[in-house]
Amino acid sequence: MRTFSAITSRRPFTLLGILLALLVIVAFVLVALNASTSGSSPLQTVVVASKDLLPRVPIPADSLSIRSIPVPATYPKVYFASVQQVQGMVPLVTISSGQAVSANDVARPNQALGSQSEYLPIPKGYVALTIPTSEQQGVADYIQPGDYISVIATVSAAGKVAAKTIFTQLHVIKVGMQGTTGSSSATSLTVVVTQCQAEIITWFLAYAALKYSLESYKDYQPGEQAPDPNCQSVEDAHGVTLQFIQTSYPTLFK
Repeated sequence: MRTFSAITSRRPFTLLGILLALLVIVAFVLVALNASTSGSSPLQTVVVASKDLLPRVPIPADSLSIRSIPVPATYPKVYFASVQQVQGMVPLVTISSGQAVSANDVARPNQALGSQSEYLPIPKGYVALTIPTSEQQGVADYIQPGDYISVIATVSAAGKVAAKTIFTQLHVIKVGMQGTTGSSSATSLTVVVTQCQAEIITWFLAYAALKYSLESYKDYQPGEQAPDPNCQSVEDAHGVTLQFIQTSYPTLFK
């Protein structure tokens, strides 16, 4: 039979064990409460991608949607609240479908630099070509991106001078400017052409004089250009010679 003194001597260890168990239980409860509190971040209505968004391709409105997601108050990213804020922006990285669009992942077209700038709006089968311009050559700087121009070539041959419109409906997608603000003038026009047209224009730039006329906006024919059946890709351009130009534009050499 246990003596009273033995039982009394073991009682402090029993109390200590109970105290340690209580401390463990309290610690678990605090951890659970903390996890529950941290997981209950407030919901924020943000713009998300409704399909995969690729770098350098301006974002259309139909590729975006609105969704409420939990965002911790300390989260460093800045999100957008409306589709209009994101539409037309250029992704700097691939944004997966369902992912919230943050200010770190997109930029305005005129703010996206270097390799991350937006793709030029060149239809399949076409190329962009930059041609020189000036105030008198290019309609006193009235030509702007989005306009359509015609190209007039003037050729001097065998003592005779002749001028002819060689191309119409060339879409201008960029205007190069030089000078200070308020006194800048256009120095170049970037137009959309086939590679075959690019060769012809290059020949005329070297051996003739070019002038541009600005077409009426009522005559513009915007929209996706179908590939030219005579020059569907850059591989269809086979070079330009004087004989080719004379055959293609005989009135310039009569």
